Amino acid sequence: MARYSFKKGWDMVPQAKAPEIRERIKSALGIGSDPQFYNRLKGNPEPLISEYEAITAIFAEYGITDIWGD
Repeated sequence: MARYSFKKGWDMVPQAKAPEIRERIKSALGIGSDPQFYNRLKGNPEPLISEYEAITAIFAEYGITDIWGD
């Protein structure tokens, strides 16, 4: 996986919150489909700085702070 994968954080998401967090990330990244989300989850393409900050902020709201990497 890529250096900018947020799979590490995603693996800490409670199942009950996963759909909510996925939709918030998709909205922040301006993507509409789950396949696009899962590509971004894997770090493909690498996020822009603004996207990196948005993803980090969303996870932080749920108490997840160590999100980047495999």
